[in-house]
Amino acid sequence: MSSSSEYVPPKVWVWNKASGGRFANINRPIAGPTHDKELPVGKHPFQLYSLGTPNGQKVTIMFEELLARGYKGAEYDAWLIRIGEGEQFGSGFVAANPNSKIPALVDRSGPKPVRVFESGAILMHLAEKFGEFLPKVGDPVRAECLSWLFWQMGSAPYLGGGFGHFYAYAPTKIEYAIDRFAMETKRQLDVLDRHLAANQYMAGKVYTIADMAIWPWYGALAPAGTPATVVSKLQNDFAAVLKADDVRKSLLDMGFGVIGGTTAELGETIRNDIVRWGKLMKALAQKQG
Repeated sequence: MSSSSEYVPPKVWVWNKASGGRFANINRPIAGPTHDKELPVGKHPFQLYSLGTPNGQKVTIMFEELLARGYKGAEYDAWLIRIGEGEQFGSGFVAANPNSKIPALVDRSGPKPVRVFESGAILMHLAEKFGEFLPKVGDPVRAECLSWLFWQMGSAPYLGGGFGHFYAYAPTKIEYAIDRFAMETKRQLDVLDRHLAANQYMAGKVYTIADMAIWPWYGALAPAGTPATVVSKLQNDFAAVLKADDVRKSLLDMGFGVIGGTTAELGETIRNDIVRWGKLMKALAQKQG
């Protein structure tokens, strides 16, 4: 690998130009709102502000699983946050999540609204509130579940912000960066492959929030040039997580939360993602069958 001009990092970095790339218009080294905009509030107990990204899908799957189990108190309104347009920097959203990342949840089921941000925290909040998909304190399966949940939270940035960014979005292709994060992504898939070879779900025999967190990030990635054993195992295990007649149908039908009157754009995003995933899985199954 060679370069005509070697970059010399400054002793003190200063933000004096746009970073370039697809997200240059929203990248900045400071926090806080850029404009005033209140968040909409619907009629249901939970207000979800999100988008159809892997992190956004985690929470929607959780809500739909709860509703499928008959928890009427889990009804929610889902609102589209267009991160490409900087809506995550509106004053209302920053009040819900000072880190300006989707998803953000406002729990209005009690006497006072409670904000919850970070997808893993939202999954835990809902699991503990409804007593589902997270074993009780003292159960060894709980420790396994939380270990894998936090594994995903800590590992995904290498996949998305690392490999995904330098491979697909960076204004220049950097061989070292792509090789570094491609290697790490392959390693993470091998971690999953080895674990799922001996376990039905991430926490063993029990379907938990760990599965809901891991599938959106790694389930659709499995067909993308990974070893056949990884593809086959992830296909089978995460198809079980989706429960074709349950979550997958709900995601298709609900438009990312028809229960809460979601905007058409958000529904279309989720429909496209799920249809794409379904076609990939169908083609893969036919090829391997």
